Amino acid sequence: MIKKKKKVLPDDSWMYTLLLSTIVILGESLKTYTFSILGIELTYTIFLLPVIFLLTNYITKKYNFKRAVSAICLSAVALVLFTYGINYALSRSVNFLVIAGELSGYIISQVVNLYIYVFLLNNTSGHFILIWINYIFAHLLFYMFYTLINLSILITDEYWIGYFLTIFIQSIICIGATTIDMFIKRGLEK
Repeated sequence: MIKKKKKVLPDDSWMYTLLLSTIVILGESLKTYTFSILGIELTYTIFLLPVIFLLTNYITKKYNFKRAVSAICLSAVALVLFTYGINYALSRSVNFLVIAGELSGYIISQVVNLYIYVFLLNNTSGHFILIWINYIFAHLLFYMFYTLINLSILITDEYWIGYFLTIFIQSIICIGATTIDMFIKRGLEK
């Protein structure tokens, strides 16, 4: 009797970690570029944030929770190094509150997103609405922590219109992200 060897899939999760880091850095680069809707200035980063959460959930679903946490940590380090590096190269001072606001918003929203996402994967049949609500909740957390730490300005009516407009646009984008998420098959760890 010939014994068949179990096929071992290569661990290519590092590619997705690199992709996540690249998209996070791209989001940092795009935050100064804005467009206007209803007279409110919004940043182009709002289109990347749903992709960042989708990619993190993809890593969780395809590989495992530990790989996703590792990817979040490495992308956060990449974000800090990029921010310091670009500010040093442009001879600008580094504002600690800006970096702390972005980093805390990013890490806290990602970790909460992951815990809820893993709970949904393990305890429900992965309902579209529940996963979509998780995406929206992650965005709300990101903006809450980013605003609390980073912005020390008086929050005006224009801010709130922009805030809700951003969440609305991202909610629509997250419908697509959730649809893609539903087609991803669970991978190495179930």
